[in-house]
Amino acid sequence: QGQLVESGGGLVQTGGSLRLSCAASGRTFGTYAMGWFRQAPGKAREFVAAISWSGGSTSYSDSVKGRFTISRDNAKNTMYLQMNSLKPEDTALYYCAADKWVGTPRTQSRSYDYWGQGTQVTVSS
Repeated sequence: QGQLVESGGGLVQTGGSLRLSCAASGRTFGTYAMGWFRQAPGKAREFVAAISWSGGSTSYSDSVKGRFTISRDNAKNTMYLQMNSLKPEDTALYYCAADKWVGTPRTQSRSYDYWGQGTQVTVSS
């Protein structure tokens, strides 16, 4: 069994930055693609960003492209999401997830096998 634990969420003003972390334990996720998803109140969970097992391939939703950067450190079994120029519409519960897929990172939540509990990000206007 593997576990994913997110951290780094919080309250920030519009234009501010946050760095989310996703720490894996119980197994190594070094051969898994990993991704970030978010869910705002009353809305469906949506894809944010994903990264291949090697870190060599990344994918972003149009709404965060150019503002967010996904990265990973397999030696630390940890993934990150650097979020800059935050907007009120970025407010959501952010989840990290792991996917056994070894190809191009996938963007659909149903593809992912392991999920964290989420960390809240709130952007005030």
